[in-house]
Amino acid sequence: MRIGFIGLGNMGRHMARHLIHAGHLVTVHDTRPEAAAEHLALGARWADSPADCAEGAELLITMLPTPRIVEDVLLRGGAAEALPPGALWVDMSTSTPAAADRVAADVLDGRGVRRIDAPVSGMARGAEAGALQIFVGGADDDFRIALPALEAMGDPDRILHVGPVGAGYTVKLMLNLLWFSHLVATSEVLAMGVKAGVDLGTLRNSLLASPASSSFIEQDLMSVLADGDYDDSFAMALACKDLGLAVDLGRDLGVSASCPPSSSRSTAVPRPRGELAGEMSPSASTRPSSDRSSGCPTRPSSRRTRHSRSEPTRPRRPSGHDTHRPGRHDSRVEARALRLHHHAKNRTP
Repeated sequence: MRIGFIGLGNMGRHMARHLIHAGHLVTVHDTRPEAAAEHLALGARWADSPADCAEGAELLITMLPTPRIVEDVLLRGGAAEALPPGALWVDMSTSTPAAADRVAADVLDGRGVRRIDAPVSGMARGAEAGALQIFVGGADDDFRIALPALEAMGDPDRILHVGPVGAGYTVKLMLNLLWFSHLVATSEVLAMGVKAGVDLGTLRNSLLASPASSSFIEQDLMSVLADGDYDDSFAMALACKDLGLAVDLGRDLGVSASCPPSSSRSTAVPRPRGELAGEMSPSASTRPSSDRSSGCPTRPSSRRTRHSRSEPTRPRRPSGHDTHRPGRHDSRVEARALRLHHHAKNRTP
């Protein structure tokens, strides 16, 4: 299949590489030509512009940081006009139904170009492994056409057709809204419990065995508490951008998005900075049009394989490894619990 791929950031560069390895004829574009070096070495074609990348493509994949940049690339960058009639646009960005609707109304519908939205979960590690979870919104026929390409980038068992166009965007935004709510609530509960004198391991195991258990407490939390791993590959500014998109969607639908207070404050960060915050790497925040988005915001631990952040998991019985032993690194672990609370509640981009 002839595929154009725009956005070779921390996620997109891996995804494009998998498409090449799967035998597709891939043309790539990014604002940084050096980002395409490995793809060109594997046989991909370089495009000097978004329009050049889209020209002649059967499938155009975009993996970009924000809805504004998606529109810039498709409309002002000429990609939408360059797509031939009958082509399929696959937007894998964390974006909004409204942005894609504007692109369709302005150009795609009149040219007979179809579209699906297919945002992803799994972070850069999932993209590198070709094991992303993908949420697809679009017509059945278009989903089937795109499926071979999606299977090259994601886990075939976790590619979900969630509804018509726009449904993929919505599911991804709801996933991120709920995940960050879990993060804020859990950090406050752990900090309060530890300050009140409850052993951290005992508190966590009690939560796991209770109706308050969650995938976040079971899986994501231990990389911080046990390993001291504060993953900075998903910038706080990008988290605020995603939360803002979810809150905006709720406002458009007349539904109040009730975040925990800390999450609500995080979305009040001045929004202009959010347009530059799509980068997963804070050091790359001046590169606005390559993707840095995707997946839920905590990478899998390098010490073990984890399930997707978006998948509900059954609480398991605490093992000896999970049980905190009093007297062993108590002050260090307590400090990490308080630091997690501080990061979730007070840090701004």
